[in-house]
Amino acid sequence: MSVDVPVQGTALRGILLLVSGSALLTVSDATTKWLTSGYPVGQIMAIRALFTMIPIMVIVWHAGGFISLRIKNLRLQSIRAACAVGSSFLFIGGLVYLPLADCVAIAFSGPLFVTALATPMLGEQVGWRRWSAVTVGFLGVLVIVRPTGDAVQWVALLPLLGALCGAFRDLLTRKVRASESPAALLAFMMGAMMLAGFTTLPFGWAPVAAFDLMLLAIAGILIGGAQYLVIHAFYIAEASLIIPYKYVSLIWASLIGFVVWGDVPGSNVLLGAMLIVASGLYIAHREAQLARRRRKGL
Repeated sequence: MSVDVPVQGTALRGILLLVSGSALLTVSDATTKWLTSGYPVGQIMAIRALFTMIPIMVIVWHAGGFISLRIKNLRLQSIRAACAVGSSFLFIGGLVYLPLADCVAIAFSGPLFVTALATPMLGEQVGWRRWSAVTVGFLGVLVIVRPTGDAVQWVALLPLLGALCGAFRDLLTRKVRASESPAALLAFMMGAMMLAGFTTLPFGWAPVAAFDLMLLAIAGILIGGAQYLVIHAFYIAEASLIIPYKYVSLIWASLIGFVVWGDVPGSNVLLGAMLIVASGLYIAHREAQLARRRRKGL
């Protein structure tokens, strides 16, 4: 990977990679939600992860063979994989009970967690403006969850906690990118997901129909490709700059949810999503301003 790519070009490449990866993940999420009506979460995660090995093998071959799978920081790799497993379990669990667009909207709180955790984990300074944006974003989450009286959606905590686990995963990606290859990060993470999913086998799996097996294969292959694109995005661009572009997925999630399940996002979901997206976009804008000042030596 060249180190001579201009900052603007690097940011654009990171954005395009993240948008493409997020689109593939949305389609995979929709396929996964379709399957949750007939199969346990652990079974879906295990079989889906098994099929990710197809694109992973292609990625490994393209990256120079099995040498690209060398693990140099086992501790951080393991912690990152555990965060990814938790995020996947919680998000799929949310898909069982909530519309696709609702889950995706709540999952968009991930960038807010990333900003909030950037100081303790990466040593990045977060000023009052970005903290204010984070507060607005979390208000948006509360609007979606509606924590009042009998209207509280406790199941909404599943994708919310999944977003928190995902934020740890994304920040750890930034910490280990200097020592680990994208192929190693992806293979280790998906291997951990497959292993965690198979540990649920004694709790009862359902027989898999041929058509559903094909859907699981599609979901797994899409995830493998999407995760690789996302990992590369974090390799070449700052997390706080590119993460807000995941919000494009909300449009696709809403369209797929309406066409497939007839779901129409409620007013609370739309308002909450607007607050979350607005806060994320402001954080991205503020990060860009600070980056320009640093380059100018101000």
